[in-house]
Amino acid sequence: MTAHPIPLKWPQIPLAEAMRPQRLSHVVGQTHLLGAGKPLAHVLNSKQAHSMILWGPPGVGKTTLARLIAHEVEGDLIALSAVLAGVKDIRQAVDQAQNALTHHGKRSLLFVDEIHRFNKSQQDALLPFVESGLLTFIGATTENPSFEVNSALLSRAQTYVLKTLEPQDMYQLLERVKQIITQPFVLDANAQEILIHYADGDARRFLNATEQVIQASFFEEKTTIDAGFVQNILAQNRRRFDKGGEQFYDQISALHKAVRGSHPDAALYWLCRMLDGGVDPLYLARRIVRMAWEDIGLADPRAIQIALDATATFERLGSPEGELALGEAVIYLALAAKSNAAYQAYQQAKNFVAKDQSQEVPLHLRNAPTQLMKNLDYGASYRYAHDEPHGYAAAESYLPLHMPEPGWYQPSDRGLEIQIKEKMAFLKKLDQAHKKNPKP
Repeated sequence: MTAHPIPLKWPQIPLAEAMRPQRLSHVVGQTHLLGAGKPLAHVLNSKQAHSMILWGPPGVGKTTLARLIAHEVEGDLIALSAVLAGVKDIRQAVDQAQNALTHHGKRSLLFVDEIHRFNKSQQDALLPFVESGLLTFIGATTENPSFEVNSALLSRAQTYVLKTLEPQDMYQLLERVKQIITQPFVLDANAQEILIHYADGDARRFLNATEQVIQASFFEEKTTIDAGFVQNILAQNRRRFDKGGEQFYDQISALHKAVRGSHPDAALYWLCRMLDGGVDPLYLARRIVRMAWEDIGLADPRAIQIALDATATFERLGSPEGELALGEAVIYLALAAKSNAAYQAYQQAKNFVAKDQSQEVPLHLRNAPTQLMKNLDYGASYRYAHDEPHGYAAAESYLPLHMPEPGWYQPSDRGLEIQIKEKMAFLKKLDQAHKKNPKP
């Protein structure tokens, strides 16, 4: 098989740039702003732009929207990057805007990417020209403008919140990629899913990864791209473990299983075997702490404290005196009530988040320290638990919108978790009662 370079029919610029929308109908996502009757649709249709701040995560179309707005209102677009620009660049932009107005009768739009990188004096330098109407200001930021943009400038600009793209938006982008790259390729369903998950709502990240994968497939003359190929090309950060020292890791495994199996003598035997063999006691101390969290958990939270105290004792006393603390810790852990319910709940939640699209925090759970955030309904309708009966806001939701209760944590019938289980059952009854008879 002869390797060959990127085909001639590949775009001469990065795919993300080649895919940048040139008209409103090409924009993917942001229907809450660009749909019929929505705020930015009014701006584009009326061809009358006002100063605004586009706030959203990377790769959701902030720069694209600024360009489209300038094109639709037939304004002269002046673009600055706050990372590179200074007051001198702002003055040059003002001169350019004045020249466009005087000689061509055109209004100018000043687009400042990453406006949060401008300091106070740089932001203040914009104010007179925004107020006079010489410049229509469009700022883009990934940071909360309430904290990063001067209140004077913030009050003169409407803030629009852009959202991460949904999986269906990514599928739309992929269809458009096929129109741009004329050499045929096939991404199977699993490969597409991996790319979409990798992008996590960022169109630029998605297109860059897609470009990398397709280029590699062309280079290897591979017409169908599967999940394994995508994973290899994206070069996910995977930890590499030393496969040597098998006996060492076998003994660690035996120690852990002896504690989990509630056999104190076996736990002491493997601990002493490893100490006698020259294993770093602090390494063993860290493993003992891990055992307390993983196998005992909330059935006996004292085990966690004893494991931590044993570690601190060894750090203070050293060998051999401090080794006694490790021995007593493994005895306690071996005899403690066992539960991996919290560990299992954490693993399920971790796996769910790894596979799930990033979901926004519901408005009622957001903090609202600024007026802008209050105007956006941050914190609206939040119920303060301490003001509720039993200190519990019955039937209140703390999950993302439309996410069902997952029920990950299911306490065992051992140790303290017996009481935890009873408390959870009591709270569930309060939830059910509130749903049947909601109180204002």
